[in-house]
Amino acid sequence: MGWVILIAVALAVVCLCCAFRSLRSARLLADMPTSKTTGVFLGLVELKGTAECESPLQSALALLPCVHFDWSVEEHWQRAVTEHYTDNTGKGQTRTRIESGWTCVNGGGESKPFYLKDDCGALLVSPQGADVEPVEVFSSTCTPDDDLYYLHGPQTAVAHSTHERRLTERAIELHAKLYVVGRARERQDVVAAEIAAGTDGEMFLISTRSEEAVRASLGWHYVAWLVGGALLLGAGLLLRDEELHLRPGDHPLWYAGAAGAYIAAAAIGWVWTVFNSLVALRQNVRRGWASIEVQLQRRSDLIPRLVEMVKGLRDHEQRVQVEVASLRSQAVAGSPGGVGATVRGCLGALAVIVEKYPDLKAQEGFLQLQGELAGTEQRIALARDYYNHIATFYNTRLEVVPDRFVAGLGGMRPQSLLVTADIERAPVSVSFAA
Repeated sequence: MGWVILIAVALAVVCLCCAFRSLRSARLLADMPTSKTTGVFLGLVELKGTAECESPLQSALALLPCVHFDWSVEEHWQRAVTEHYTDNTGKGQTRTRIESGWTCVNGGGESKPFYLKDDCGALLVSPQGADVEPVEVFSSTCTPDDDLYYLHGPQTAVAHSTHERRLTERAIELHAKLYVVGRARERQDVVAAEIAAGTDGEMFLISTRSEEAVRASLGWHYVAWLVGGALLLGAGLLLRDEELHLRPGDHPLWYAGAAGAYIAAAAIGWVWTVFNSLVALRQNVRRGWASIEVQLQRRSDLIPRLVEMVKGLRDHEQRVQVEVASLRSQAVAGSPGGVGATVRGCLGALAVIVEKYPDLKAQEGFLQLQGELAGTEQRIALARDYYNHIATFYNTRLEVVPDRFVAGLGGMRPQSLLVTADIERAPVSVSFAA
């Protein structure tokens, strides 16, 4: 019966691995602050908003506008099964039992990229490869007398069918509130970020549930896997004792040793998971600071160039207006002969200039510069806010028990929060003096 113990131990180890995976995911969500769509940079981010799309899908059953849906048609069956067995006296017996179940006979689904919108803006989300958690929007049970029975299902029936079908559909409706965790990357078509599946197996979740509900579910999964592993290990020991005709109390050291080993493995796995989560959180703090540096450098490089461009447009239109005014005054004061011809020639040249440069509008340039200034400062503010949030999460983890003891193993130290004096830079000059 040694193989029974080996199988029980192997299953318990699998349960422990699944438990630590759930714990890692739960801590990842707990340690990740929610970002705004306009403040998303590269890396793993957490977002909350509504699903928006210019040309949404239409679900197959409920006919609702949505960005994702999946549906299925199941057919019910029932059959009688005859079993032959031997009773306690050694005589052969026969009994009949009824089996029933549901078999999927049709189904499908579709999803398309959509925009996640919050109070700051919108961000493209490509759902391919994500763990999508839609909500049920349609559920119906029908018989052949109903039109739905054959509309979305085959004309033939499964074996032992009771001729009852169940139609179910789940979807992410348009404007639905979503909780999204995924990796941000640069889009290929425009200079902007998008959320898409990564290549390293990172979490990519699109859920209609709230963040609290997702984290609570992962916590219950962690507990369930731990308890399940302990029960499997105990069942293996009981089967061994039963085969050897022993009572559970005959070898208490077996049970004590197995319980102690399981508890030790669970404790080591917990420390390992918590330590790795703290390391990842520390890296996120460093990435948050680097994002601020990137945005400050962007402001330093971009704004002066935009100012020079707008000044050039302004000076160009100013020269054109001065020349036009001068030519008009000469046309009024001069003779009809030479000056008029000169004016007409200059006006023709001016028309050529206008046609050659039709988009040089100083007013539009000033408006674009104003929008870019506001957008740049907003990006910097969001980057600073993200850093303070992630640093606060990290510092809190280092102080709470029992995380503080695990952090002490790696010599982790709190990170200072960002204040204005820490990021002083040379002011960007925006001067339009002639």
